[in-house]
Amino acid sequence: MNQFGDDSVSVEEYFQIRESSDALLEYIDGFVYMSPSPSTKHQRISSRLQIKFGNFLEGTSCEVFSAPYDIELEDDTIEGTKIVIPDISIICDKSGFTDARYVGVPKLVVEILSPSNQSHDLITKLNLYMSYGVKEYWIVNPMLNTVTVYALNDEKMYEQYDMKTDTGEITSKVFDGFRIDLKHIFEE
Repeated sequence: MNQFGDDSVSVEEYFQIRESSDALLEYIDGFVYMSPSPSTKHQRISSRLQIKFGNFLEGTSCEVFSAPYDIELEDDTIEGTKIVIPDISIICDKSGFTDARYVGVPKLVVEILSPSNQSHDLITKLNLYMSYGVKEYWIVNPMLNTVTVYALNDEKMYEQYDMKTDTGEITSKVFDGFRIDLKHIFEE
């Protein structure tokens, strides 16, 4: 994840930059960040997770959205505009949908790491999602074939709920009964 320029920009300038760019751009507190193009393995993992979550959530009020889809995080107690593009978002509160994006807080977010965006997803976004109250945050590392699941605890802090490498089933805390085999996720 590379910062796009050194100067802070307004949210209006961000939208102008987006209009003239094909890149995936996120906006956090005045700074624009550019996501790398996803690899083949990244796309396979994203597609498999999206299908599994979609099938599990069928018939519920929750929906699965995959990148590129803008999420404008919103919390009246936090200043600044944050527009992120998670690899996968699960949204259960329909009140935040607009024609262009979702304004609010997803229930679950999945980020799939790439070599160039690890610190952004592991530090910046983890803290961002935690402070906005995303109930569960999955970090998928295709380089190590690991999935780490963080869930908000009673103090509104993330704690590691589950972590698996290579094999076994990974589970969700907020979607009771959801499980997926790591072999299926990372299969070439």
